[in-house]
Amino acid sequence: MALPLPIPPLRLFEIADQFWFPAPFRAFVQAGLTFLWGYKAPILQAASPASLVARTLQTVLGPSITDYTFVDFCSGAGGPTPFIEREVNKAFKKLSDGGNILVRNGDEGVNGHVNGAGGGERGGGVDFVMTDIHPHLPEWVKASNKSDHLHYVPYPVDAASAPHDLLSMAGTQEKNKRIFRLFFLAFHHFPDPFAIRILHDTLTHSSGFAIFELQGRDLGSIVTILGMFPLLWAGSWWWFWGDWGLLFWTYMVPVVPFVLVFDGVISSLRTRREGEVLGLIRQCGASIDGWKFETGRELHTRTGGTMNYFIGIKEGGGKKMQ
Repeated sequence: MALPLPIPPLRLFEIADQFWFPAPFRAFVQAGLTFLWGYKAPILQAASPASLVARTLQTVLGPSITDYTFVDFCSGAGGPTPFIEREVNKAFKKLSDGGNILVRNGDEGVNGHVNGAGGGERGGGVDFVMTDIHPHLPEWVKASNKSDHLHYVPYPVDAASAPHDLLSMAGTQEKNKRIFRLFFLAFHHFPDPFAIRILHDTLTHSSGFAIFELQGRDLGSIVTILGMFPLLWAGSWWWFWGDWGLLFWTYMVPVVPFVLVFDGVISSLRTRREGEVLGLIRQCGASIDGWKFETGRELHTRTGGTMNYFIGIKEGGGKKMQ
């Protein structure tokens, strides 16, 4: 049902991005979006979107995932990063304890398993760092207090001109690890000139990056997003019981579900396909010698919603990608 729409990416506006949109409403919308990242809808979803992202990183990078510190740009109020950090470290604790995980180009072919040696030889875990041009410190502090592997930079971070000492700024203990940049539901927000600057900085100053979008420019994505309205209407009273402001603006005046659905549809129409991202990479002027790129999509909702990803890894900076 993921029928591509025969249109270019449209530079339309999303309500939650606008300066005139009240900050309390924006916080409600972000709370709803963060919840949906970690929620697995019965029957409709085999796994939550955050679990799907974590599994993709594990599968593509394999055991070399522990060579990196993952820096999330445009973290907002935290987004999926706390969920993904938890999933990734749970999987690699299993590997360290002698279990196995699914990886790309593994021992059993295209998708095979890598076995852990046991005894915890793989180290203490994988660190994740939250950053944003507008830091959300209360939410980040609360999230980072729940994990030793989740950190944040308390200062504004521009994705097009990121500081070279991000890990020191975040206070991580693994300052010598390679930087792997993450963009969750973010890259479609950037106009081409700014996206080009971000890609130049990324290719110049990091060892890997991943762009994840939970939608594409296709009919299945739009159908799935429209279905969020009845889902939010049916479940918000249970999910957000006690947050009376959010519930008021969901049921009495349905601002929250309207903005989530409206912005979701606009996001679909703005999302770039893999060839368009590659075109921006070629325009950015940074050297791509030694870089390998992989793209793909995974169904996250049976109504046709797909997770689209674009991953780049620099040779010598992790597992070589074919």
